[in-house]
Amino acid sequence: MLAWRTPDVTSLQGRVALVTGGARRVGKAIALALAGRGVDVVVHYNSGESEAAQTANELRNLGVRAATLRGDLTDGAVAQALPQRARDALGSLDILINSAAIMLRTPIGEVDVAQWDAMFHLNLRAPFLLAQAAAPLLRARQGVIVNIADLAAYETWPAYVPHAITKAGVVQMTRGLARALAPDIRVNAVAPGAVLLPDEWDESTAARLVATTPLARLGSAEDVAQAVVFLCEASYVTGEVIIVDGGRHIRT
Repeated sequence: MLAWRTPDVTSLQGRVALVTGGARRVGKAIALALAGRGVDVVVHYNSGESEAAQTANELRNLGVRAATLRGDLTDGAVAQALPQRARDALGSLDILINSAAIMLRTPIGEVDVAQWDAMFHLNLRAPFLLAQAAAPLLRARQGVIVNIADLAAYETWPAYVPHAITKAGVVQMTRGLARALAPDIRVNAVAPGAVLLPDEWDESTAARLVATTPLARLGSAEDVAQAVVFLCEASYVTGEVIIVDGGRHIRT
């Protein structure tokens, strides 16, 4: 007879994480949450050097090591080189968080090639190249990859079709990488809903979202970060996507 036992939970103390887009918004919240578990963090940024430096200082104030790395992830060569740069910065690499992304409003009939390429290069190609380049480093450490997808991967948003396609790709990429990299590397994703709304959205839009969300509030970056930390710690979970949207995906 098989004996029941308490599921393994991976200790994150002393691990090293690379968080892309880690200087601000959701990426920053993830970096801080990981630091709260004792994780040393490499904060990637493209622009906003002062924000990255401030985030790194906040991380150090939590008692962990922190480094910042700049790079334009729409450049494939930069994406492929970043994991090794992160390892060189803090000595190892255990966790890759693919958070960097852009969300452009692109109504059908107005989508141009530059917008399409910008979103696909950053939102989908870069996470794949990062994961592929990080795999040899993570495999040696029984590492973890967590991708940031989006509720748009599961819904139809007429003004954001290319964005939604990239995030649907992130969901499938997560599943495929989880299978390809098992058993040494776990790969999961978090799909946020209404969290940190775009600057151009007004108060009436926010109020409408609240009214149509079962938990009757907008989400926060910290809500997403909690789910990311869980996936980093849960050692028997791979190939999964946690939707963090206050229940919006079950409203109809």
